[in-house]
Amino acid sequence: MAAAVAKSLLRPSATSADISSLPPLSSSSSASCLSFRSCRSQTPFLGVHLADPVNPKIPALGIRSVGRGLRIEAAARPTILVAEKLGEAGLALLREFANVDCSYNLPPEELCAKISLCDALIVRSGTKVTREVFEASNGRLKVVGRAGVGIDNVDLQAATESGCLVVNAPTANTVAAAEHGIALLAAMARNVAQADASMKAGKWQRNKYVGVSLVGKTLAVMGFGKVGSEVARRAKGLGMHVIAHDPYAPADRARAVGVELVSFDEAIFTADILSLHMPLTPTTAKSFNDETFAKVKKGVRIINVARGGVIDEDALVRALDNGTVAQAALDVFTVEPPPKDSKLMMHENVIATPHLGASTVEAQEGVAVEIAEAVIGALKGELAATAVNAPMVPSEILSELSPYVILAEKLGRLAVQLVAGGSGIKGVKVVYTSARDPDDLDTRVLRAMVTKGIIEPISSVFINIVNADYTAKQRGLRISEERIFLDSSPEIPLDSIQIHLSHVESKFASALSDAGDITVEGRVKDGIPHLTLVGSFSVDASLEGNVILCRNVDQPGNIGRVGRILGEQNVNISFMSVGRTAPRKQAIMAIGVDEEPDKETLKKIGEIPTIEEFVFLKL
Repeated sequence: MAAAVAKSLLRPSATSADISSLPPLSSSSSASCLSFRSCRSQTPFLGVHLADPVNPKIPALGIRSVGRGLRIEAAARPTILVAEKLGEAGLALLREFANVDCSYNLPPEELCAKISLCDALIVRSGTKVTREVFEASNGRLKVVGRAGVGIDNVDLQAATESGCLVVNAPTANTVAAAEHGIALLAAMARNVAQADASMKAGKWQRNKYVGVSLVGKTLAVMGFGKVGSEVARRAKGLGMHVIAHDPYAPADRARAVGVELVSFDEAIFTADILSLHMPLTPTTAKSFNDETFAKVKKGVRIINVARGGVIDEDALVRALDNGTVAQAALDVFTVEPPPKDSKLMMHENVIATPHLGASTVEAQEGVAVEIAEAVIGALKGELAATAVNAPMVPSEILSELSPYVILAEKLGRLAVQLVAGGSGIKGVKVVYTSARDPDDLDTRVLRAMVTKGIIEPISSVFINIVNADYTAKQRGLRISEERIFLDSSPEIPLDSIQIHLSHVESKFASALSDAGDITVEGRVKDGIPHLTLVGSFSVDASLEGNVILCRNVDQPGNIGRVGRILGEQNVNISFMSVGRTAPRKQAIMAIGVDEEPDKETLKKIGEIPTIEEFVFLKL
């Protein structure tokens, strides 16, 4: 999908039936609510896909914006393009779920030509997934899976704008990368590679290849993430003194391993050996340069199993030549493979391996399975724990919030359909009522789904948790959040979610609160999202299918009259809820219907003398 086009205002269109409400009357506070219902239906979770709950191998129904509405797509098997070699165990999982196209090492133009036919793309480090790739996908590409840790070969900004989830496989190759780092450490200290080459050249040079001991040496781990911390554990076992630098690592986690966190300058000034494990970002690119090497301890040794771009390779050659750096052991390079005439590669004090950090049989199979599971989960609509361009929400929290995620999207979708044509939505306030401490309630997913519910019905943009915040910002939609503490059991994450649309006109005047905002509120009951408040009226309506909201004079016969009109047109009622201010005063009926009534049927409902206004809503 191409990048979203920015608009200053969101303008509602004919998502709901174009039936004008009658002249608005003032709303009043609610007093009682009566409801009954006949059926339940399943609702999509993250708004991308919903898998079959009985047989998860059956591909999910896809829900997409088309023009001004939604299209439910047939459960066709998705297509996954595997652009670089992947372990057979991972491919087997993919083939159970999808059509798999293994086309390795595609030139950029061929990748762009093929990507519009694919729902998912899996790469390693060699394929560049650029903005052009996302634009060429025409919105079909839903997930990019990076079989490994680093994602510097994927344009994350373009992916986010396109609503494409990017996932990686950060755990399966952790031990393999750490072991390779230790292997390079030992090989460098004892000149294993040089001595081996000398022996194979027919020489016996014991005196030339005298090494250094590791015991008592200070190792500075630069980047204390998964791999860095595993290297630290192993180095401690070798009797080394280990320090680390990582601006984002918690000190208690480092202390648990017996490692002290220090500043960047202290690390490079103190270390006998530097082991690099930071990601490649604009901040870390060429962070080891002439200026850095001027500060290191004379004769320092460097290991890099992270990303080649974190080292200025020309500066490293100069440092090796003048003795500032005694040795370097490198598994990664700025350009891979490096040029054959590379001075760094040919330097006698450099040990080099061709990006073998994750290259063990066990790690390759583990990475393949991990990325396959993440990609399949994403295509089912699940938010992977390894997502790198979406909120990192633990699976147990996602599971707990699942019905509230559905509720948030449904409320947003309902609220926007209550806006009268021509009113631009500028401000949205989401109010969460909960007994939990704010730190124990992660609302990022809920906010994203409110945004999805509001924007999708009135645009052609497909919204998910990946691009929700970006799209809202681009369209000038300000979404604020408020939390109200409720003195009750914190076992239930939320009591209610309330949405306020400010400074808009409503096609259903009863939806306006006393403050003049369109206000709707919902709760989860027995795992099912319910609408519980419209304006100042209490209701109790299941948020599924289609809903007709009617404000009427509270007197006998209204339910029967509306039911008879719908029955005559073979429109099935799934539930009905009545909320009123007081007996014989005003009431709101919420009527769930399986089919969309035609305009003539809706007109007949509006002609009932006791019906003051009504609106038809698609949920």
